[in-house]
Amino acid sequence: MSDDNMKSAPLAYENEQFLNSPDGRILRILSEYIEPLARFRREQIQDTVVFFGSARFHNRQYTQSALAKLEGDSSQQNQAELHKRASAAVDMARYYEDARHMARMLTEWSIQIPARRRRFVVTTGGGPGIMEAANLGARDAGGKTIGLNINLPFEQSANPYITPSLNFQFHYFFMRKFWFAYLAKALVIFPGGFGTMDELFEILTLAQTQKLAKKILVVIYGSEYWNRVINFQAMADAGVIAPGDVDLFRIVDTPEEGFEFLRDGLTKYHLEELASKRKGEAMPEIAKTNP
Repeated sequence: MSDDNMKSAPLAYENEQFLNSPDGRILRILSEYIEPLARFRREQIQDTVVFFGSARFHNRQYTQSALAKLEGDSSQQNQAELHKRASAAVDMARYYEDARHMARMLTEWSIQIPARRRRFVVTTGGGPGIMEAANLGARDAGGKTIGLNINLPFEQSANPYITPSLNFQFHYFFMRKFWFAYLAKALVIFPGGFGTMDELFEILTLAQTQKLAKKILVVIYGSEYWNRVINFQAMADAGVIAPGDVDLFRIVDTPEEGFEFLRDGLTKYHLEELASKRKGEAMPEIAKTNP
């Protein structure tokens, strides 16, 4: 045998240069559909409740310590501005605590539901802030909890409270959004910025246009914040949405109120009304789209 024989070419599915090229994009997109689906099947996840909110909130202990440290250090420049921000962080920390509390109550209830698959699993974007709080609350209750993370230049590193086997990392925003909506039976929207509003309005648009053949409950948490940020009634008064569109969501101000709305709605639309459906399917109950 000649020593000049050509070296074997790599298998196509092991060719990293190809897989990471523009020509391999369709395979990368498919991977971000098939790989999560395989894990959801393996972990017996039937449906989810998704928590959205700011990645910039911290828990009460952290923010109070930061404020006390700042007040004890008069050497900082822009002391007034720094104190204002630290005080605002202490105020907004209540949303972190409330998200943790609501996620814990929801999980304590959902893990008691007799079912072959896991129902209404708390799901977040996997990062810090409200996402961390919700994952922590679900873990406090002894339930599994999902994190759908994404590569970003800042803010977005996986929090430690996600169930390791349900910790996902996405490259494509649209595939991550797909998985947020695909299994969701409810959304809980805490105060947040552009990303939070993006997710809120995407789901409201799907519900408004009746593109999903399932009922998605939408809870908007914190009237004090949201009434200053968005005037939904003004939209209805101007005719840009129908008067009934404001009934697509419920605004609540306590974890107990939010949990009771979720429990009652999930029971009505996804336990009682679907009790006669065929059971024992191998796949998760995936959201169906209307024609």
